[in-house]
Parts: sequence; structure tokens; C-alpha cells
Amino acid sequence: MENFRIEKDTLGEVQVPSEKYWGAQTQRSKENFKIGTEKMPIEVIYALTNIKKAASLVNNQLGKLNSEKMTAIQNACNEILTGNFDDQFPLVVWQTGSGTQTNMNVNEVIANRANELLRSQNSEEKVHANDDVNMSQSSNDTFPSAMHMAAYQFLNVNLIPALQELKSALISKEKEFEGLVKIGRTHLQDATPITLGQEISGWRAMLDKNEKMVNEVGKYLLDLAIGGTAVGTGLNTHPEFAERVAKEISNLTNYPFKTSENKFQALTSHNEIVLVHGSLKALAADLMKIANDIRFLASGPRSGIGELILPVNEPGSSIMPGKVNPTQSEALTMIVCQVFGNDFTIGFAASQGNFELNVFKPVIIYNFIQSIRLLSDGMRTFSEKCVKGIAANKKVIKSHLEQSLMLVTALNPHIGYEKAAEIAKLAYKENLTLKEAAQKTGYVSPEQFDQWIKPENMV
Repeated sequence: MENFRIEKDTLGEVQVPSEKYWGAQTQRSKENFKIGTEKMPIEVIYALTNIKKAASLVNNQLGKLNSEKMTAIQNACNEILTGNFDDQFPLVVWQTGSGTQTNMNVNEVIANRANELLRSQNSEEKVHANDDVNMSQSSNDTFPSAMHMAAYQFLNVNLIPALQELKSALISKEKEFEGLVKIGRTHLQDATPITLGQEISGWRAMLDKNEKMVNEVGKYLLDLAIGGTAVGTGLNTHPEFAERVAKEISNLTNYPFKTSENKFQALTSHNEIVLVHGSLKALAADLMKIANDIRFLASGPRSGIGELILPVNEPGSSIMPGKVNPTQSEALTMIVCQVFGNDFTIGFAASQGNFELNVFKPVIIYNFIQSIRLLSDGMRTFSEKCVKGIAANKKVIKSHLEQSLMLVTALNPHIGYEKAAEIAKLAYKENLTLKEAAQKTGYVSPEQFDQWIKPENMV
């Protein structure tokens, strides 16, 4: 039988499991919002913890919090940031739209652990979740600050390295196949020749641009709402609090966070997150194209295009023996669909700011973090389990190249567009090679054809 202790808040007494560090407000939220399985991302919890750590130091420096309490809060925060207290943050995303209950969850865990540390030192001091841990703060400014901190750090720690890993794998393949001439395709139809290396260079260049775009717009997340308190006026904060805390957060995270110039905007608008997620959507769009190109070029293996050979990772069918499917492409393209949906959710939720506060914050940051996590994991897996093992089916590539009617384009400068088109149409209609059709029309001799039609000179 579970043991309970009694915790109190302004609404009265609440039973809390005795082994848990959270308090009354967390327990009320846990009982009142039994919705779904989506938990508040731990990255947000850690960001809030860093805010509490920074705020306690600044409040101590400003003479508002004594050193004994400050040290206990700092030590509790340090323990949380190790990951050993992750199970103390049980709240779902579907709660109050300001993230107040998660903010209080963090305050309560820090306070209770700090008090435990103080008692072990025989101290008579007692840390209060609101008065001490949440001093000079409001959920309305801590939560949007944590959103930016979690989003920016996750971008840099997860997404960018994963993107670079995939780009590196493509660079390797670009070099490996730089001289392998194949047929190009536009409108899903044969076009003029291209090297496989050139085709892959297009994919790699997409990631180059995506990396630059994410880095460029990601800087907007460096602005923090902390110090705005409830509505943006900074009520109950020291005039230097916002700037000092932002500076201390920068010291703790090694990222150049700064205080927002206008706290009224920072509390009620999430246009920065909308913008940055837009760059994730652009990345996702390119990943869809890359994954689709790879699986179509590998289609077959005998009745499709079949120019690429993909790694064999697992059986592809429960009924068809020997079947192998482009599963890494399928997984990545499903991720793209989810990111597109997340982008719509974030954009719509961000449009719902009312007066001095947007109350869709948890769903915004949940979807943002999910997009980064899925894209990062997806790119790493796609790189390791697919791209690095891609091989070229040179026999099929050569056959497609030689059979293509669009090599006739090289004749345009010599005999003109209309005569070249006549040769191509004749070859198609009578199932002739281009050389046979050219000779039959009398426009081009066999020697001229061999001289003018050189795929390696057309790339």
C-alpha cells in the first residue's frame, strides 16, 4: 500500500506519495489532467532548473535571498541536472497553457530537495517553493524563457550534428561517384546526362543551405522573457534582475542568451519559435526529396529504375521471400509528415496569444522538441543504415544511359532542334537506337553521331 504525506497550498491539503519530491500543486495537476501520455519534455525541465539556479544566485547578489538558502537551491538544481531526478516531473503537456504547473513542479522539487539538504546540515532555514525558488519570477516569464533555452540548446546539441553527419555521408558518396555518368530525369521523364556525383551534390547542397538557415534564424531564440513576471511590467523584480539572470544563464549554458528588449512581446508572442520551426520544415521538405529520390532510384530491383543498390537491413515481407524494402526512406518520410503537422500546430497555437499572454505554450514547445528529436534521430539512422552503404548498379546505369532518347539534345547545335526531335520521335516510334534513327533520316552519319554524341561531354 502506497504511503502518503500531507502537503498544503492555497486551496488546502493534498495527499502526495511520500517518496516523491513534488508538492501540492504538482499533485493537483497530475490528478486534474489525466490526458494522453505526452509528458513535458525533460529538456524544458532542465531549462527551468537552470533558470532557478541562475535566479537564486542573482537574488542573493541583490540581497533578496540569503546565502544558505541560495546554496541549498543551487545544490538541488545541480542534482536535478544530473538526470537522477527525472522521475519527479510527471506532468503531461495537456495542462494550463502557461506551463504554470510545470513551473511549480520544478519549484516544488527543488524546494523539497533543498530542505532535505538543509535538514541534513541541521539548518533551521526552510526554502519555500514560491517565495524562494520562484523569487522574482512568474510562470509567464520563466516558461517562455525555458522554451527558448531548450529549443536553442537542442538545436545545437542534436539537430546540427545529425545534419552534419548526414551531409558528411553524402559528401563521401558524391566523391565516390563523381565520374559515373548516368541519365538525368525531369518531370519523371528522361533528360540529359548527369553524373551520379552531381546528383548527390544537389542533395548535399540542400543540407548546406538548411544548416545555414537553421543557424541564422536560431539566433532569435537567444532572447529570454525572464524578468517580465506576470504581464511584462517586471513587477516584484529588481531593475537589474532580467539582465543579470540572462547573463548568468549564459554562463551556465555557454550560449549567448540575453534579455528580451520588450517583455510584453516576449510573454504573448512566439513568432521566434514559429520562424525557427519554419527552417525545420524546410529541412524536412528537402529530406523528403532526398529520401524519395534514393528509394525511387533503388526501385526494383529488376522491374524498377534499379540504379542504386541499398543496404539490406531486414526482410521486407512476411509473405514474399527475399523481398527487401527501402525502409530507411520510409521512416524518414514519415518523420517529415509529422514535422509538417507539428509546424501547423505550432503556427496555429502561436497565433492564439490573447492580450498579455499566449496560453498555448506547452503544446508549442512539445511539438518543437519532438520535431528536433525526430529529425535528428532520423538523419542519423538514415545516414548510418542507408546512405553510407549505397552502391551504384553500374550495369543498369549504363543501359539506361545508352537507351535514353534525350542524348539527341547534343545534336541540336549541329542539325537544329526540329531535326533532332524528328530523330528522337522516329527512334521511339520504331524502337530504334538513336544512332539507327539518325542514320535512317540521313541527317547524321554514323561517324558524326559517334563524334557528337558523347555522354561524358554532356555533364
